[in-house]
Amino acid sequence: MASIFSKIVAGDIPAERLAEDDRFLAFLDVRPIRPGHSLVIPKQEIDHFFDLPDDLLGDLMVFAKPVANAIRTVTGAARVGCVVVGVEVPHAHLHLVPVDGAHDIDFRRATPAEPEELAALGERIRAAL
Repeated sequence: MASIFSKIVAGDIPAERLAEDDRFLAFLDVRPIRPGHSLVIPKQEIDHFFDLPDDLLGDLMVFAKPVANAIRTVTGAARVGCVVVGVEVPHAHLHLVPVDGAHDIDFRRATPAEPEELAALGERIRAAL
């Protein structure tokens, strides 16, 4: 059965897409820790992040770099943290979270975002890319 992320890749579930190529997709998290919290995924459905082939793993980070820089620019955060948790969806993914300190990466603080908020923020991040 396809993961929710594979359904997003296929267009079966809407997402605020930030960047995309033939192998990767970056989109805003619908339950962000902080505004700008995004996910970067390989389009190929592989469950465990560190099961990704080395070239795909390295290229995912290269793909994520301009997305992270755009998130930092738009949000004004001091940094963009990278987090791999990998328990909530059986599809490898990297969280990009704008942070001003270690306390900003607390998944217990995640709350649903309004679609309008995601659309406006997505537009600003895409423009910064």
